[in-house]
Amino acid sequence: MRRPLMLLATLALAAVACEKKSAPAPTEPQPGGQAAGAPSTPTPADANTILLGEVGSLTGPEATFGISARNGIELALNEANAAGGVKGKKLAVRVYDSQGRPEEGAQAVTRLITQDKVVLILGEAASSVSMAMAEKAQVAKVPMITPTSTSPEVTKKGDYIFRVCFIDPFQGLVMAKFAKEHLKLSSVAVLRDNKSAFSMGLADVFNQKFTEFGGKIVGDESYSKGDTDFRAQLTAIKQLKPEAVFVPGYYTDVGIIARQAREVGLRVPLLGGDGWDSDKLYELGGSALEGSYFANHYSPDNPDPVLQQFLAKYKQAYGSVPDSVGVLAYDAARVAIEAMKRAPDLSGPALRDAIAATKDFPGISGRITIDANRDAVKEAVVLKVSGGKAEFVTTVKP
Repeated sequence: MRRPLMLLATLALAAVACEKKSAPAPTEPQPGGQAAGAPSTPTPADANTILLGEVGSLTGPEATFGISARNGIELALNEANAAGGVKGKKLAVRVYDSQGRPEEGAQAVTRLITQDKVVLILGEAASSVSMAMAEKAQVAKVPMITPTSTSPEVTKKGDYIFRVCFIDPFQGLVMAKFAKEHLKLSSVAVLRDNKSAFSMGLADVFNQKFTEFGGKIVGDESYSKGDTDFRAQLTAIKQLKPEAVFVPGYYTDVGIIARQAREVGLRVPLLGGDGWDSDKLYELGGSALEGSYFANHYSPDNPDPVLQQFLAKYKQAYGSVPDSVGVLAYDAARVAIEAMKRAPDLSGPALRDAIAATKDFPGISGRITIDANRDAVKEAVVLKVSGGKAEFVTTVKP
């Protein structure tokens, strides 16, 4: 099957932000995410270029997230280069494919640090992959910013690891509170992915908070990433007669789960987190998703002029409205760029301190402040699936 993106590239980013680039010829990935035919020791950037690293799932089940992140980062660097770059130098990024696998992400980070000599790393989306990457970045003292890894464990890997998204405890709180107070639910069942740190963490927090709010968790079923038949778990849940089912998984599983839930006669709303956010969700789930709700980082329906201007630029460049990963990757890159401008030099410690000092940054996904745990303090939105798309319902602030 033809791959949609080049897996290893140093992207020339001096073009204006709205220019749409044509992708280089696709290549087959080798272990560690390196492109076939690529040199074993890529040449470091020249003296006039600041090289960043990026790791994302460009192939595999969650490829839409990696592609969105790549686009958002590219757009941010295009804008920075058009405005003169950083410290008189242009910015470039070297991209590796994690394939959505922790071991591939860790290998990619090792290459970025030891061979490519990057000053900073952007990525990944999935918490499990980010944790494997963070261990390598922390030891090497190379700052890493993840756009959307929400597990609290990610930034606990060390003081060089940051994020620009809210974390699972907040996301779990948002959905538990929404279920109890907005939807007036008394009983909810849970269906979680036991191979995903994201899914497990979010389910744990939701269960705790929903119970604290006076609700009851009537059942807690699980599946493993890669499963395609969820009917046994859904049938067991149906027998418990919940008023909704919390499914904190990724869109690739949720779409199928929604269809199979309707097949077994389970017709209550499904609830979820930001892992649902992809246009592919509606292709996979179709009408079975109608009336379901999920937490997310932003809504394209927000009339904020800065957001709408960004959406227009993204759509012109890439032909679509970005998901939350694309928006947060853009914000992550911009936070990194501003930190590089403020830092006295581009050493790891200097960049770490500059990123940590980020306060009230005007992100597209909302204003971002990095707290003492290197997590972002920011708002969340709740969206409803209606008419084959996600509609804004409410905003929840920290």
